[in-house]
Amino acid sequence: MYTVFIIIAIVLILVIFLAIIAPKGYEVSRSIELEHSPEKVWSHLKFLKKQQEWSPWARKDPNMVLTFTGIDGEVGATSHWNGNKEVGEGEQEITRIVEGERIEQDLRFLKPYKSQSDCYMTLEEHEVNKSKVTWGFTGKNKFPMSIMMLFMSMDKMVGKDFEQGLQNLKHNLNS
Repeated sequence: MYTVFIIIAIVLILVIFLAIIAPKGYEVSRSIELEHSPEKVWSHLKFLKKQQEWSPWARKDPNMVLTFTGIDGEVGATSHWNGNKEVGEGEQEITRIVEGERIEQDLRFLKPYKSQSDCYMTLEEHEVNKSKVTWGFTGKNKFPMSIMMLFMSMDKMVGKDFEQGLQNLKHNLNS
């Protein structure tokens, strides 16, 4: 009995220690330079329906069910998706727009697990008729996911998708 108590105490201390040192949040972002004016690029960022044209997740499940509510391109507009195991189920809502410069969204993942992240896209004029787009998201790691993030990298899990999405955007703009 005493040995079992010692083992339980050691496991509990280990879990507490890991929870203390575990990352409390994450931030992932990628950028791309485009040979197009910010005015041309902006409409591909601002509107949820246009985002689906270059989204890497839309391409992972072409049969994904999408529904849109609100006025697309305005604060409060929401897209809801329900797809295969790769894309899961969730929704994104436009929460802030700085016209021509920045769009912010609340990402709510429902399946395969519930979580929330803050997504953003920024647009800068890089040179005359050239743009730089940065796409990223941030969030908090809640217990016990925070402990799991000691052994996993959100950047590695999502970064390649962001890179692919930005390449898709570049391709769409060049078509």
